[in-house]
Amino acid sequence: MDKIKLAIASDLSGFPLKKAVVEHLKENYADTIEVIDFGIESEDKPRPYFEQAPKVAKCVQSGEAEKGILICGTGQGMAIVSNKFKGVYASVVDSVFAAERSKIINNANIITMGGWITAPFLGTQIVDAWLSMAFTQKMEFKKDFLTNAFKEVQKLEDEIYG
Repeated sequence: MDKIKLAIASDLSGFPLKKAVVEHLKENYADTIEVIDFGIESEDKPRPYFEQAPKVAKCVQSGEAEKGILICGTGQGMAIVSNKFKGVYASVVDSVFAAERSKIINNANIITMGGWITAPFLGTQIVDAWLSMAFTQKMEFKKDFLTNAFKEVQKLEDEIYG
């Protein structure tokens, strides 16, 4: 079985949480997930969110990675920037429930989190929840609606981006 490729990046504010998430992924998903880490590598070499988010967004957009995780102070800046890329569906998540629903309802291929908001222990649970869900899972009674809604979002993208 091929491993899923997951791209990850943070700015300085998200670095401690990113470090914990990368360690968690490598310890618990080594057989199923290949982590593509776009940094930052240390607190001594910070990069701003608007430089880091495009690295993961482009990686997911191109298909080099199937999923992505971006972490800044609140998760909001990373989501705003990454959602500028066609085919990227990034959601800010700050709870296990939000993480599950971002995949189930919106088919999010990138989640963003806030290092100022989310403790590493919760962050790893959020990642686990998101990774364990599939689009429309647990909401089979709305599968047709959710599938059609996602197609409508893709149509909007085509209108905007061509």
